[in-house]
Amino acid sequence: MNIPNLFACFLLIAWPLAQQVNARPNDLSQTTDSLNHKRLKAVLIGGSIAYGAASVTLYHAWYKNYDLGPFHTYNDSGEWLGMDKAGHFYATYAESELAARLARWTGFSPQKAAWLGAGTGMLIQTTLEVMDGFSEKWGFSWTDMAFNAAGAALFLAQELSWKDQKIRLKGSARRSTYPEGTVFSLDRKSQTTLKARGQALFGQGPVHNFLKNYNATTTWLSINPASFTSRSAPSAKIFPVWLNIAIGFGAENLYGGYHNTWTGTDGAVFELSEDLYPRYHQYFLSIDIDLSKIPTKSKVLKTLFTSLNWLKIPAPTLEWNTLGKFKGYVLY
Repeated sequence: MNIPNLFACFLLIAWPLAQQVNARPNDLSQTTDSLNHKRLKAVLIGGSIAYGAASVTLYHAWYKNYDLGPFHTYNDSGEWLGMDKAGHFYATYAESELAARLARWTGFSPQKAAWLGAGTGMLIQTTLEVMDGFSEKWGFSWTDMAFNAAGAALFLAQELSWKDQKIRLKGSARRSTYPEGTVFSLDRKSQTTLKARGQALFGQGPVHNFLKNYNATTTWLSINPASFTSRSAPSAKIFPVWLNIAIGFGAENLYGGYHNTWTGTDGAVFELSEDLYPRYHQYFLSIDIDLSKIPTKSKVLKTLFTSLNWLKIPAPTLEWNTLGKFKGYVLY
């Protein structure tokens, strides 16, 4: 089990505390070269409150309606065409970066802050995996842990090597649309719609779309070409410092973990035709903006830009999918 784009509320609450490195010496938002115990206390208290609020949200979104049992593992490596794994990858990366920024703000050195950030990201995700391990619906997944580690490692390796995130993980979600028409059970005695099935699985509305709708979310590698070249090179005129190239990963027609088969509340079994509703991967190519690299002296804008920098900016996009089809979008 996974919550794609995990703890979005945690990021939105805590991220603005870690901004504006070039602020005045007595400004609360400026990083320091020695440990500031007041800031450390504020981060620990604020982080605990945000983590608690996110945990309550998580409980109501995922665990509330399922029984608990003995701790157990579960191999879910083939579920949801890998969309849940992309969510783990993205979530741990975002949590690691946030925690590192907060650690840097309290006065830890850049290297120590990077390690603390990656460790915090792994701690959060491991806590969630343990919660999964006691849920009879899911279980502790070693595959999930591998993608958690990959997300933390992507952040840590860049921070230690470059002191910069030249390759960012970002997320996006679009409005869910479902095919019209009635779906009958195998015995033809019950019926439903794909909209009803989708809402039962993923909920409805923009928050649920972003948090857990595998058909609506896309995970992006947002790469900053300018950071890989000298500013005196000819390519520097082609790629502004804030312009990124984004490669996205998504999926469509997912109405079950492994197959589009499910049992209704009345015990009726439904199975979608693979010919009519094939499950497939989507790969995207787009442009993006690294908001942290937009030059501005405004503290408000700096905070806003960095608070939104874990979201992919809507932009013209090309899609190729495993059905062998190409699509273009003016904005995706």
